[in-house]
Amino acid sequence: MNKWKFNVALDALAIAGAVSAQDSTMSFFITSSGAGNGADLGGLAGADAHCQSLATAAGAGNKTWHAYLSVGASGGKPAVNARDRIGSGPWFNARGVQIAASLDDLHSENAKTGKEGSLTETGEIVNGRGDTPNRHDILSGSLLDGTAFPEDGMDHTCSAWTSSAEDGSAQVGHHDRQGGGQNPNSFNSAHASRGCSQPNLQATGGDGLFYCFAID
Repeated sequence: MNKWKFNVALDALAIAGAVSAQDSTMSFFITSSGAGNGADLGGLAGADAHCQSLATAAGAGNKTWHAYLSVGASGGKPAVNARDRIGSGPWFNARGVQIAASLDDLHSENAKTGKEGSLTETGEIVNGRGDTPNRHDILSGSLLDGTAFPEDGMDHTCSAWTSSAEDGSAQVGHHDRQGGGQNPNSFNSAHASRGCSQPNLQATGGDGLFYCFAID
């Protein structure tokens, strides 16, 4: 191989390496802290802003971040599905581990969610079942496939993520994929919370945390 071809090959390897490194940068995390007011996140816009703020502080603000949250149809407004808000994947945690290759993969048993994979924006493990305090309840308002609940007269999103009242409820998943509820191993739809206030969320094993995904 002559010198020119050798240099071209080196350049190609460098480019491939850069692309690979870029592809595996963080594009998924659990918020290290909630919005501070129970399930009142300021609606979807407020939740997205919280994701963006945390990502920016962690050095990943060059991406566009959305919260993995659903909102049911109401008052003539169509439902918003969490799975439709987060791009198409693949997604990597703060340590560069791929947690899912696609939307279908994310909502399957193959996803590398779980306590070791679902990290905060700074790469920290979130307390799960058996830890003190337990923080494994993650707000989602979603069914198992990442879609919003149909209109059934029930509150599954704490008034579209604007309520911190004692009443109401939000559907939560278990980031460690274990515990109680109808679907204890589900990362996004394990059971309903006891209410919408911060003490209510904490009483059922949560802390007002939610998932954030980079959509680009």
